[in-house]
Amino acid sequence: MTIALRYAAYSDVGCLREGNEDSAYAGPYLLAVADGMGGHAGGEIASAIAVSTLRALDEDVPSTDEMVDSLQHAVERANSTLAQRVQDEPRLENMGTTLTAMLWSGARMAMAHVGDSRAYLLRGEEFGQITHDHTLVQTLVDEGKITEEEVATHPQRSLLLRALDGRSQVDPDISVSEARVGDRYMLCSDGLSGVVSTDTIRQTLETEANPDAAARRLIDLANRGGGPDNITAVVADVIDTATDPGGPTQAPAIAGAADQRREPVMTPDTPAGRAQGLNRSSGDTAEMDRIPPLEDAREAPPGSGSGSGPRTRRWWPMVVTFLVIVAAIAAAGFYFGSRYLSNQFFIGPSEDGSTVALYQGLNTDVAGYDLAEQIRNTDIPLDGLPQTQRNAVNATIPLDSRDEADGRIAELRGTADDCAADPESCGLDSNGSGQQDPGQDGQESGQQGSGDDRAQGSVSGDAAETPTGGE
Repeated sequence: MTIALRYAAYSDVGCLREGNEDSAYAGPYLLAVADGMGGHAGGEIASAIAVSTLRALDEDVPSTDEMVDSLQHAVERANSTLAQRVQDEPRLENMGTTLTAMLWSGARMAMAHVGDSRAYLLRGEEFGQITHDHTLVQTLVDEGKITEEEVATHPQRSLLLRALDGRSQVDPDISVSEARVGDRYMLCSDGLSGVVSTDTIRQTLETEANPDAAARRLIDLANRGGGPDNITAVVADVIDTATDPGGPTQAPAIAGAADQRREPVMTPDTPAGRAQGLNRSSGDTAEMDRIPPLEDAREAPPGSGSGSGPRTRRWWPMVVTFLVIVAAIAAAGFYFGSRYLSNQFFIGPSEDGSTVALYQGLNTDVAGYDLAEQIRNTDIPLDGLPQTQRNAVNATIPLDSRDEADGRIAELRGTADDCAADPESCGLDSNGSGQQDPGQDGQESGQQGSGDDRAQGSVSGDAAETPTGGE
Protein backbone atom coordinates (compact mmCIF):
# COMPACT_ATOMS: atom_id res chain seq x y z
CA MET A 1 0.00 0.00 0.00
CA THR A 2 1.35 3.38 -1.03
CA ILE A 3 -0.14 6.37 0.78
CA ALA A 4 -0.37 9.77 -0.94
CA LEU A 5 -2.41 12.99 -0.77
CA ARG A 6 -5.08 14.54 -2.94
CA TYR A 7 -5.33 18.20 -1.93
CA ALA A 8 -6.53 21.71 -2.71
CA ALA A 9 -5.62 25.14 -1.29
CA TYR A 10 -7.58 28.37 -1.64
CA SER A 11 -7.51 31.79 -0.03
CA ASP A 12 -9.96 34.70 -0.25
CA VAL A 13 -9.65 38.30 0.94
CA GLY A 14 -13.13 38.19 2.54
CA CYS A 15 -15.80 40.88 2.52
CA LEU A 16 -14.27 43.58 4.74
CA ARG A 17 -10.49 43.52 4.25
CA GLU A 18 -8.64 45.35 1.49
CA GLY A 19 -5.68 42.96 1.26
CA ASN A 20 -4.96 39.29 1.97
CA GLU A 21 -2.51 38.59 4.80
CA ASP A 22 -3.11 34.81 4.76
CA SER A 23 -0.80 32.37 2.98
CA ALA A 24 -1.27 28.70 2.16
CA TYR A 25 0.68 25.88 0.56
CA ALA A 26 -0.30 22.34 -0.40
CA GLY A 27 2.12 19.86 -1.95
CA PRO A 28 2.69 16.12 -2.10
CA TYR A 29 4.45 16.13 1.30
CA LEU A 30 3.64 19.46 2.93
CA LEU A 31 0.45 21.31 3.92
CA ALA A 32 0.65 24.75 5.57
CA VAL A 33 -1.52 27.73 6.51
CA ALA A 34 -0.23 31.04 7.94
CA ASP A 35 -2.30 34.04 9.06
CA GLY A 36 -0.22 37.23 9.07
CA MET A 37 -0.66 40.33 11.19
CA GLY A 38 1.00 43.68 11.65
CA GLY A 39 -0.38 46.15 9.10
CA HIS A 40 1.55 48.20 6.51
CA ALA A 41 2.03 45.01 4.45
CA GLY A 42 3.70 43.39 7.49
CA GLY A 43 1.13 40.63 7.83
CA GLU A 44 1.34 39.45 4.25
CA ILE A 45 5.15 39.57 4.36
CA ALA A 46 5.27 37.51 7.57
CA SER A 47 2.89 34.80 6.35
CA ALA A 48 4.60 34.63 2.95
CA ILE A 49 8.03 34.23 4.61
CA ALA A 50 6.74 31.43 6.86
CA VAL A 51 5.16 29.46 4.02
CA SER A 52 8.04 30.05 1.62
CA THR A 53 10.56 28.86 4.21
CA LEU A 54 8.66 25.64 4.93
CA ARG A 55 7.98 25.06 1.24
CA ALA A 56 11.57 23.82 0.87
CA LEU A 57 10.63 20.71 2.88
CA ASP A 58 8.30 19.64 0.09
CA GLU A 59 11.15 19.78 -2.42
CA ASP A 60 13.86 18.13 -0.32
CA VAL A 61 11.80 15.66 1.68
CA PRO A 62 13.46 14.43 4.89
CA SER A 63 13.38 10.81 5.96
CA THR A 64 10.83 9.54 8.46
CA ASP A 65 13.41 9.64 11.26
CA GLU A 66 14.38 13.22 10.45
CA MET A 67 10.99 14.75 9.70
CA VAL A 68 10.34 16.11 13.21
CA ASP A 69 13.75 17.78 13.47
CA SER A 70 13.47 19.09 9.91
CA LEU A 71 10.07 20.62 10.61
CA GLN A 72 11.25 22.16 13.90
CA HIS A 73 14.33 23.66 12.25
CA ALA A 74 12.26 25.03 9.35
CA VAL A 75 9.97 26.85 11.79
CA GLU A 76 13.02 28.28 13.56
CA ARG A 77 14.49 29.41 10.22
CA ALA A 78 11.23 31.16 9.40
CA ASN A 79 11.36 32.99 12.72
CA SER A 80 15.00 33.98 12.13
CA THR A 81 14.13 35.22 8.64
CA LEU A 82 11.41 37.42 10.13
CA ALA A 83 13.93 38.82 12.63
CA GLN A 84 16.36 39.64 9.84
CA ARG A 85 13.62 41.28 7.78
CA VAL A 86 12.63 43.49 10.70
CA GLN A 87 16.28 44.44 11.20
CA ASP A 88 16.49 45.45 7.53
CA GLU A 89 13.11 47.22 7.58
CA PRO A 90 12.29 48.57 11.07
CA ARG A 91 8.82 49.66 9.89
CA LEU A 92 7.88 45.95 10.00
CA GLU A 93 8.74 45.52 13.70
CA ASN A 94 5.16 44.62 14.65
CA MET A 95 4.62 41.96 12.01
CA GLY A 96 4.05 38.32 12.85
CA THR A 97 2.15 35.26 11.73
CA THR A 98 0.48 32.09 12.89
CA LEU A 99 1.57 28.78 11.34
CA THR A 100 0.02 25.35 11.12
CA ALA A 101 1.95 22.86 8.99
CA MET A 102 1.93 19.12 8.30
CA LEU A 103 4.92 17.23 6.89
CA TRP A 104 4.27 13.75 5.47
CA SER A 105 6.48 10.70 5.08
CA GLY A 106 4.44 7.71 4.04
CA ALA A 107 1.72 7.15 6.62
CA ARG A 108 3.49 9.23 9.27
CA MET A 109 2.65 12.90 9.68
CA ALA A 110 4.53 15.49 11.78
CA MET A 111 2.63 18.67 12.64
CA ALA A 112 3.91 22.05 13.86
CA HIS A 113 1.46 24.60 15.24
CA VAL A 114 1.81 28.19 16.53
CA GLY A 115 -1.11 30.60 17.00
CA ASP A 116 -4.81 30.23 16.27
CA SER A 117 -4.95 28.82 12.76
CA ARG A 118 -6.43 25.34 13.03
CA ALA A 119 -6.25 21.76 11.76
CA TYR A 120 -9.22 19.37 11.76
CA LEU A 121 -9.39 15.62 11.09
CA LEU A 122 -12.39 13.70 9.72
CA ARG A 123 -11.85 9.98 10.21
CA GLY A 124 -14.91 7.85 9.53
CA GLU A 125 -17.56 8.91 12.03
CA GLU A 126 -15.07 10.86 14.13
CA PHE A 127 -14.35 14.56 13.64
CA GLY A 128 -12.46 17.08 15.71
CA GLN A 129 -9.91 19.84 15.99
CA ILE A 130 -6.38 18.44 16.33
CA THR A 131 -4.62 21.72 17.18
CA HIS A 132 -4.88 23.84 20.32
CA ASP A 133 -5.35 27.59 19.96
CA HIS A 134 -2.57 29.67 21.49
CA THR A 135 -4.92 32.48 22.54
CA LEU A 136 -5.88 34.15 25.79
CA VAL A 137 -9.51 33.09 25.48
CA GLN A 138 -8.56 29.44 24.94
CA THR A 139 -6.46 29.60 28.10
CA LEU A 140 -9.48 31.02 29.95
CA VAL A 141 -11.62 28.17 28.58
CA ASP A 142 -9.02 25.60 29.66
CA GLU A 143 -9.02 27.10 33.16
CA GLY A 144 -12.82 27.06 33.31
CA LYS A 145 -13.10 30.85 33.60
CA ILE A 146 -15.25 31.26 30.48
CA THR A 147 -17.30 28.90 28.32
CA GLU A 148 -16.83 28.04 24.66
CA GLU A 149 -19.94 30.10 23.89
CA GLU A 150 -18.41 33.20 25.49
CA VAL A 151 -15.29 33.07 23.30
CA ALA A 152 -17.02 34.59 20.24
CA THR A 153 -17.97 37.77 22.15
CA HIS A 154 -14.94 38.12 24.43
CA PRO A 155 -13.22 41.53 23.93
CA GLN A 156 -9.76 39.88 23.83
CA ARG A 157 -10.66 36.94 21.60
CA SER A 158 -7.99 37.95 19.05
CA LEU A 159 -5.10 38.16 21.52
CA LEU A 160 -2.42 35.59 20.61
CA LEU A 161 -0.10 34.15 23.24
CA ARG A 162 2.26 32.57 20.70
CA ALA A 163 3.22 33.51 17.13
CA LEU A 164 6.18 33.74 14.76
CA ASP A 165 7.36 37.34 15.15
CA GLY A 166 11.17 37.27 15.04
CA ARG A 167 11.33 38.97 18.44
CA SER A 168 11.22 35.93 20.69
CA GLN A 169 12.21 32.29 20.56
CA VAL A 170 9.57 30.29 18.74
CA ASP A 171 7.85 27.52 20.70
CA PRO A 172 5.62 25.49 18.35
CA ASP A 173 3.52 22.51 19.35
CA ILE A 174 5.10 19.49 17.60
CA SER A 175 3.27 16.18 17.27
CA VAL A 176 3.56 12.97 15.22
CA SER A 177 0.66 10.73 14.20
CA GLU A 178 -0.22 7.88 11.84
CA ALA A 179 -2.55 8.63 8.96
CA ARG A 180 -5.07 6.19 7.56
CA VAL A 181 -6.45 5.79 4.09
CA GLY A 182 -9.76 7.69 3.96
CA ASP A 183 -8.70 10.40 6.40
CA ARG A 184 -9.58 13.97 5.41
CA TYR A 185 -7.54 16.83 6.90
CA MET A 186 -8.47 20.50 6.81
CA LEU A 187 -6.18 23.42 7.75
CA CYS A 188 -7.64 26.94 7.95
CA SER A 189 -7.16 30.46 9.23
CA ASP A 190 -9.48 31.92 11.86
CA GLY A 191 -11.31 33.81 9.12
CA LEU A 192 -13.00 30.47 8.44
CA SER A 193 -13.15 28.78 11.85
CA GLY A 194 -14.31 32.00 13.53
CA VAL A 195 -17.31 32.35 11.21
CA VAL A 196 -18.37 28.86 10.13
CA SER A 197 -19.55 26.62 12.97
CA THR A 198 -17.81 23.34 13.78
CA ASP A 199 -20.94 21.40 12.84
CA THR A 200 -21.07 23.09 9.44
CA ILE A 201 -17.37 22.42 8.84
CA ARG A 202 -17.92 18.75 9.63
CA GLN A 203 -21.00 18.42 7.45
CA THR A 204 -19.23 20.12 4.54
CA LEU A 205 -16.18 17.85 4.81
CA GLU A 206 -18.45 14.81 5.02
CA THR A 207 -20.61 15.65 2.04
CA GLU A 208 -18.26 17.19 -0.54
CA ALA A 209 -16.80 14.57 -2.82
CA ASN A 210 -13.32 15.99 -3.29
CA PRO A 211 -10.93 18.42 -1.52
CA ASP A 212 -11.33 21.11 -4.18
CA ALA A 213 -15.11 21.33 -3.76
CA ALA A 214 -14.84 21.16 0.06
CA ALA A 215 -12.30 24.00 0.27
CA ARG A 216 -14.29 26.21 -2.11
CA ARG A 217 -17.54 25.64 -0.28
CA LEU A 218 -16.06 26.36 3.16
CA ILE A 219 -14.65 29.66 1.93
CA ASP A 220 -17.98 30.57 0.36
CA LEU A 221 -19.80 29.80 3.63
CA ALA A 222 -17.40 32.09 5.53
CA ASN A 223 -18.07 34.88 3.03
CA ARG A 224 -21.81 34.35 3.35
CA GLY A 225 -21.36 34.67 7.11
CA GLY A 226 -19.98 38.19 6.67
CA GLY A 227 -16.36 37.48 5.70
CA PRO A 228 -14.90 39.83 8.37
CA ASP A 229 -11.36 38.49 7.86
CA ASN A 230 -9.22 36.83 5.22
CA ILE A 231 -10.30 33.21 4.65
CA THR A 232 -7.95 30.33 3.84
CA ALA A 233 -8.56 26.59 3.60
CA VAL A 234 -6.37 23.61 2.71
CA VAL A 235 -8.17 20.27 2.38
CA ALA A 236 -6.32 16.97 1.83
CA ASP A 237 -7.49 13.37 1.46
CA VAL A 238 -5.27 10.42 2.33
CA ILE A 239 -5.52 7.86 -0.48
CA ASP A 240 -4.01 4.52 -1.49
CA THR A 241 -2.49 5.03 -4.92
CA ALA A 242 -2.88 1.36 -5.71
CA THR A 243 -6.66 1.40 -5.37
CA ASP A 244 -7.78 5.01 -5.82
CA PRO A 245 -8.80 5.65 -9.42
CA GLY A 246 -8.25 9.40 -9.24
CA GLY A 247 -4.68 9.25 -8.02
CA PRO A 248 -2.80 11.85 -5.93
CA THR A 249 -2.37 15.54 -6.71
CA GLN A 250 1.03 16.26 -8.23
CA ALA A 251 1.40 20.02 -8.65
CA PRO A 252 1.93 22.21 -5.57
CA ALA A 253 -0.74 24.82 -4.83
CA ILE A 254 0.19 28.22 -3.36
CA ALA A 255 -2.52 30.64 -2.23
CA GLY A 256 -2.89 34.10 -0.73
CA ALA A 257 0.04 36.40 0.08
CA ALA A 258 2.64 33.68 -0.50
CA ASP A 259 1.52 33.44 -4.13
CA GLN A 260 1.21 37.20 -4.61
CA ARG A 261 4.56 38.15 -3.03
CA ARG A 262 6.62 35.10 -4.03
CA GLU A 263 9.11 35.34 -1.17
CA PRO A 264 12.35 33.47 -1.95
CA VAL A 265 12.20 29.78 -1.05
CA MET A 266 14.73 28.93 1.66
CA THR A 267 16.25 25.79 0.14
CA PRO A 268 18.25 23.61 2.56
CA ASP A 269 21.99 23.55 1.87
CA THR A 270 22.13 19.90 0.81
CA PRO A 271 22.98 18.31 -2.54
CA ALA A 272 19.33 17.46 -3.12
CA GLY A 273 18.28 20.95 -2.07
CA ARG A 274 20.74 22.61 -4.44
CA ALA A 275 19.50 20.39 -7.24
CA GLN A 276 15.92 21.32 -6.47
CA GLY A 277 16.86 25.00 -6.56
CA LEU A 278 17.85 24.66 -10.22
CA ASN A 279 14.46 23.40 -11.30
CA ARG A 280 11.64 24.79 -9.18
CA SER A 281 7.98 24.33 -9.86
CA SER A 282 5.84 27.45 -9.55
CA GLY A 283 2.47 26.96 -7.85
CA ASP A 284 -0.67 27.16 -9.89
CA THR A 285 -3.22 28.42 -7.41
CA ALA A 286 -3.67 31.93 -6.03
CA GLU A 287 -6.88 33.70 -5.04
CA MET A 288 -9.82 31.42 -5.71
CA ASP A 289 -12.25 32.46 -8.41
CA ARG A 290 -15.67 33.50 -7.18
CA ILE A 291 -18.24 30.74 -7.36
CA PRO A 292 -22.03 30.96 -7.11
CA PRO A 293 -23.29 31.16 -3.48
CA LEU A 294 -24.17 27.83 -1.91
CA GLU A 295 -26.77 27.06 0.75
CA ASP A 296 -25.30 27.15 4.21
CA ALA A 297 -25.21 23.62 5.59
CA ARG A 298 -26.62 24.96 8.85
CA GLU A 299 -29.77 26.07 7.05
CA ALA A 300 -30.42 23.28 4.57
CA PRO A 301 -29.08 19.79 3.92
CA PRO A 302 -26.48 19.40 1.17
CA GLY A 303 -27.93 19.20 -2.29
CA SER A 304 -31.22 20.80 -1.30
CA GLY A 305 -30.65 23.91 -3.41
CA SER A 306 -28.11 26.05 -5.18
CA GLY A 307 -28.48 29.04 -2.88
CA SER A 308 -29.24 31.77 -5.38
CA GLY A 309 -30.22 34.29 -2.71
CA PRO A 310 -28.14 37.34 -1.81
CA ARG A 311 -25.09 37.01 0.40
CA THR A 312 -25.92 37.58 4.07
CA ARG A 313 -23.61 39.26 6.53
CA ARG A 314 -23.14 38.71 10.23
CA TRP A 315 -25.14 41.12 12.35
CA TRP A 316 -22.54 41.86 15.01
CA PRO A 317 -20.33 44.24 12.96
CA MET A 318 -23.39 46.42 12.31
CA VAL A 319 -24.47 46.29 15.97
CA VAL A 320 -20.97 47.21 17.18
CA THR A 321 -20.80 50.07 14.68
CA PHE A 322 -24.22 51.33 15.78
CA LEU A 323 -23.26 51.19 19.47
CA VAL A 324 -20.01 53.06 18.79
CA ILE A 325 -21.90 55.78 16.92
CA VAL A 326 -24.50 56.08 19.71
CA ALA A 327 -21.75 56.27 22.34
CA ALA A 328 -19.92 58.94 20.35
CA ILE A 329 -23.10 61.00 19.96
CA ALA A 330 -23.88 60.66 23.67
CA ALA A 331 -20.34 61.65 24.65
CA ALA A 332 -20.43 64.66 22.32
CA GLY A 333 -23.83 65.68 23.64
CA PHE A 334 -22.65 65.41 27.24
CA TYR A 335 -19.49 67.41 26.48
CA PHE A 336 -21.16 70.26 24.62
CA GLY A 337 -24.15 70.25 27.01
CA SER A 338 -21.83 70.53 29.99
CA ARG A 339 -19.95 73.39 28.35
CA TYR A 340 -23.19 75.21 27.57
CA LEU A 341 -24.50 74.83 31.13
CA SER A 342 -21.18 76.01 32.58
CA ASN A 343 -21.58 79.30 30.67
CA GLN A 344 -25.17 79.98 31.80
CA PHE A 345 -25.95 81.92 34.99
CA PHE A 346 -28.99 83.42 36.69
CA ILE A 347 -29.81 85.35 39.86
CA GLY A 348 -32.57 84.09 42.09
CA PRO A 349 -33.59 83.59 45.72
CA SER A 350 -31.17 81.59 47.84
CA GLU A 351 -32.11 78.06 48.90
CA ASP A 352 -33.66 79.37 52.15
CA GLY A 353 -35.44 82.20 50.26
CA SER A 354 -34.10 85.06 52.38
CA THR A 355 -31.20 86.39 50.32
CA VAL A 356 -30.07 86.86 46.74
CA ALA A 357 -28.00 83.99 45.27
CA LEU A 358 -26.08 83.31 42.04
CA TYR A 359 -26.73 80.05 40.17
CA GLN A 360 -24.82 78.34 37.36
CA GLY A 361 -26.85 76.45 34.75
CA LEU A 362 -30.48 76.67 33.65
CA ASN A 363 -33.48 77.27 35.87
CA THR A 364 -35.16 73.98 34.97
CA ASP A 365 -34.88 70.25 35.47
CA VAL A 366 -34.85 67.21 33.17
CA ALA A 367 -36.39 63.96 34.40
CA GLY A 368 -36.09 65.24 37.97
CA TYR A 369 -32.46 66.26 37.52
CA ASP A 370 -31.85 69.90 38.40
CA LEU A 371 -29.78 71.68 35.74
CA ALA A 372 -28.70 74.51 38.07
CA GLU A 373 -26.36 74.77 41.04
CA GLN A 374 -26.10 77.58 43.59
CA ILE A 375 -22.51 78.79 43.44
CA ARG A 376 -22.71 81.95 45.57
CA ASN A 377 -24.91 83.34 48.35
CA THR A 378 -24.51 87.13 48.16
CA ASP A 379 -26.11 87.78 51.60
CA ILE A 380 -28.07 90.62 50.00
CA PRO A 381 -31.45 90.48 51.81
CA LEU A 382 -34.43 90.10 49.52
CA ASP A 383 -36.64 92.19 51.78
CA GLY A 384 -34.04 94.96 51.61
CA LEU A 385 -34.72 95.54 47.91
CA PRO A 386 -37.50 97.52 46.24
CA GLN A 387 -40.60 95.52 45.29
CA THR A 388 -39.80 95.50 41.55
CA GLN A 389 -36.33 94.12 42.08
CA ARG A 390 -37.59 91.58 44.60
CA ASN A 391 -40.06 90.38 41.98
CA ALA A 392 -37.29 90.21 39.35
CA VAL A 393 -35.07 88.11 41.62
CA ASN A 394 -37.96 85.83 42.55
CA ALA A 395 -38.66 85.30 38.85
CA THR A 396 -34.87 84.79 38.28
CA ILE A 397 -32.65 87.02 36.16
CA PRO A 398 -30.89 85.09 33.35
CA LEU A 399 -27.33 86.15 32.49
CA ASP A 400 -24.94 85.11 29.71
CA SER A 401 -21.61 85.29 31.55
CA ARG A 402 -20.05 85.38 34.98
CA ASP A 403 -18.84 88.94 34.43
CA GLU A 404 -22.38 90.07 33.65
CA ALA A 405 -23.61 88.22 36.75
CA ASP A 406 -21.02 89.89 39.00
CA GLY A 407 -21.97 93.29 37.60
CA ARG A 408 -25.67 92.72 38.24
CA ILE A 409 -24.99 91.54 41.80
CA ALA A 410 -22.97 94.71 42.42
CA GLU A 411 -25.94 96.77 41.24
CA LEU A 412 -28.30 94.89 43.59
CA ARG A 413 -25.90 95.33 46.48
CA GLY A 414 -25.69 99.05 45.82
CA THR A 415 -29.48 99.25 45.72
CA ALA A 416 -29.76 97.30 48.99
CA ASP A 417 -27.27 99.65 50.64
CA ASP A 418 -29.20 102.72 49.42
CA CYS A 419 -32.45 101.24 50.69
CA ALA A 420 -30.88 100.53 54.05
CA ALA A 421 -29.87 104.18 54.28
CA ASP A 422 -33.27 105.53 53.13
CA PRO A 423 -35.96 102.79 53.39
CA GLU A 424 -38.88 105.06 52.47
CA SER A 425 -37.29 106.03 49.15
CA CYS A 426 -37.38 102.32 48.21
CA GLY A 427 -40.97 101.81 49.35
CA LEU A 428 -39.86 100.00 52.51
CA ASP A 429 -41.15 100.53 56.00
CA SER A 430 -39.12 102.32 58.61
CA ASN A 431 -37.58 99.00 59.66
CA GLY A 432 -35.94 98.62 56.23
CA SER A 433 -38.10 95.67 55.16
CA GLY A 434 -40.57 95.39 52.29
CA GLN A 435 -44.29 95.99 52.77
CA GLN A 436 -46.50 92.93 52.90
CA ASP A 437 -47.88 92.22 49.43
CA PRO A 438 -51.20 90.39 49.62
CA GLY A 439 -50.50 88.85 46.21
CA GLN A 440 -47.34 87.08 47.34
CA ASP A 441 -47.19 83.64 48.85
CA GLY A 442 -46.34 82.93 52.45
CA GLN A 443 -42.67 83.61 51.84
CA GLU A 444 -42.82 86.87 53.76
CA SER A 445 -45.10 85.65 56.56
CA GLY A 446 -42.09 84.62 58.56
CA GLN A 447 -40.72 88.12 58.20
CA GLN A 448 -43.89 89.81 59.56
CA GLY A 449 -43.44 90.72 63.18
CA SER A 450 -39.77 89.87 63.18
CA GLY A 451 -38.78 93.25 61.71
CA ASP A 452 -39.28 94.93 65.11
CA ASP A 453 -36.96 92.45 66.72
CA ARG A 454 -34.25 93.16 64.13
CA ALA A 455 -34.67 97.02 64.28
CA GLN A 456 -33.10 97.88 67.63
CA GLY A 457 -31.83 101.38 66.76
CA SER A 458 -33.53 104.57 65.71
CA VAL A 459 -33.42 105.88 62.20
CA SER A 460 -31.59 109.15 61.87
CA GLY A 461 -30.72 111.23 58.89
CA ASP A 462 -27.26 109.58 58.69
CA ALA A 463 -28.73 106.04 59.12
CA ALA A 464 -25.31 104.80 60.28
CA GLU A 465 -26.53 102.04 62.55
CA THR A 466 -29.65 100.78 60.71
CA PRO A 467 -29.69 96.95 60.82
CA THR A 468 -30.83 94.96 57.78
CA GLY A 469 -32.64 91.65 57.43
CA GLY A 470 -30.55 88.55 57.88
CA GLU A 471 -28.05 90.08 60.31
